[in-house]
Amino acid sequence: MIGHSKCHRADVIKCAFYNDDVMALIDQVQQDMVAAMKSREEGKLSALRMIKAALMKQKVDSPKPLDEAAELQVLKSLIKQRTEAAEMFRKGGREGQAEKEEAERAVIEAYLPAAATDAEIEAAISEAITETGITSQKQMGVVMKAVQAKLMGKTVEGKALSEKVRAKLG
Repeated sequence: MIGHSKCHRADVIKCAFYNDDVMALIDQVQQDMVAAMKSREEGKLSALRMIKAALMKQKVDSPKPLDEAAELQVLKSLIKQRTEAAEMFRKGGREGQAEKEEAERAVIEAYLPAAATDAEIEAAISEAITETGITSQKQMGVVMKAVQAKLMGKTVEGKALSEKVRAKLG
């Protein structure tokens, strides 16, 4: 045995991936998958399977256990992929496929924490600029890191945030 006291020989591989510290988000997605199966919501079920697969892949690929920040990063990556895919489908004249991508994005967004308000973003940008003392756009990255640290735990779109920081540093 490989140190998995609760595992049987046939379950050793499973235990390496599905051990006692499985994150609550994966459990929540699994419960929602069961509910979607029962209510026959194919679109939602497909999106939930994609979320679970991405989380499990991250869990397997990462040497350390998944934490909340890693889970958020996976979800944000999936949202970005869906947004870009929807834009590409629209450019290609495939409106139906674009709507499917946007529906998947909406399912994924339901698992993100609340979005930061404009007032919170503006306050965080002002505080970060004051704290860092940076006034030029050449050092915008330092300000961005400080702002993102202040807004940790809230959902903020990176592109919109960088535009606001750039405008403040103007």
